[in-house]
Amino acid sequence: MPNRPEFFLATMSNSFFRFKQFTIHHDRCAMKVGTDGVLLGAWTDVGHSKDILDVGTGTGLIALMVAQRNPAAAIWAIDIDPGAVAQAKGNVANSSFADRMTVEQCDFRHCASQRPNRFDLIVSNPPWFENSLLPPDAGRTRARHSVSLTLEELLHTAATCLKQHGTLALILPFDKREELKVLSAKHGFFLKRETIVYPLPDSIPKRLLTEWIRLPLDNPLRSRLIIEHSRHHYSEAFVDLVREFYLYM
Repeated sequence: MPNRPEFFLATMSNSFFRFKQFTIHHDRCAMKVGTDGVLLGAWTDVGHSKDILDVGTGTGLIALMVAQRNPAAAIWAIDIDPGAVAQAKGNVANSSFADRMTVEQCDFRHCASQRPNRFDLIVSNPPWFENSLLPPDAGRTRARHSVSLTLEELLHTAATCLKQHGTLALILPFDKREELKVLSAKHGFFLKRETIVYPLPDSIPKRLLTEWIRLPLDNPLRSRLIIEHSRHHYSEAFVDLVREFYLYM
């Protein structure tokens, strides 16, 4: 198994993180490159999507991963934080995918009202620390807390700008699972696919990857993903998932 933690986690001291086909600079962005974004960008089914929206793009990581995986897709990435937008624009401009990507500073609720029923796929690594103490940095607050867009608002707004057969893909803390089930039903979403993410084989689940659609599905796909067998010894499933992105996997 791979034993190269330096290729998995970005550190706060690094101003950039290099992937196989693009580089992410994150010195101007409140939220750095991390596991959640990589998981969602690598896991989401992007194959049949022509128009894709990344909500809360941050550095642009997920948008660039999606662009790499689907050469035919047009990607629109939005964020409310001006520093994040400037950083994402630079990362996109320096990539080979720039000609089919757009990055804008925009509130999702406003942008969605201008583009009803437009997107085949919406991806989001949303703010989720609703009940924790707010950090002092304003940019980090917007990025990590649902002070500007709650989970319910995200689902409600996504429902208005997805195409009839569109998909909403999210990564959330596992303890949001029941709330997500209730809110998705309220806003007319049905589970398409779910992967529960475990840091280690014997650990409690930490993250939940889900895809939601607007039409009922009898048998949604369910699976689990273990990141590491032991510290810095990654599972074959995780390596297979991210090998097209990390330089030495």
